[in-house]
Amino acid sequence: MPDPAAIRSWHRTLPHSPQAVPLARALVREALAGPDRDTAELLTAELVANAVEHTEGYRPVELYVELLASHCQVEVLDSDPAPPGDLGSPVPLEAPDPLAEGGRGLLLIRALAAACGHRPTDWGKAVWFRLAAPTKIPPQRDAPSTPPAHEPGPPPQPRQHANPAHHATPKPSPSGA
Repeated sequence: MPDPAAIRSWHRTLPHSPQAVPLARALVREALAGPDRDTAELLTAELVANAVEHTEGYRPVELYVELLASHCQVEVLDSDPAPPGDLGSPVPLEAPDPLAEGGRGLLLIRALAAACGHRPTDWGKAVWFRLAAPTKIPPQRDAPSTPPAHEPGPPPQPRQHANPAHHATPKPSPSGA
């Protein structure tokens, strides 16, 4: 269920497979405009890749993109109730192995997003990030052209924005306040 304050919102049910990542990037690319679009694509790809890699394959991955006056929010829902590593802590609990091929996605999200976090859902969790509002709103379009890969899974829980600090990692302001 989209946030009523959203200027625009998009939802896509993605397959629980590697094909989910390019489908998610395509939705973000079509939905957003401005300088943060590339960052949103990168961070969305990280969240979706984590959802596919670290959860069982019997449920699809849900992707929500919302444009609000103050920010853009991307949220990925998956079937694993376990929190995503140390995303909810203000600093990483441990540095990734310098020789490991993976383990840097959550660091990227924490470093590039204005805020990030997670929340439980009835059938797993939602992991999200926020970026500053885009400098321009793309022209109104119907749903992006990438077709859904299969039938949608169980309906995701509505997002509750009343307490955005719930499991959130806000970035400190540049002035240090």
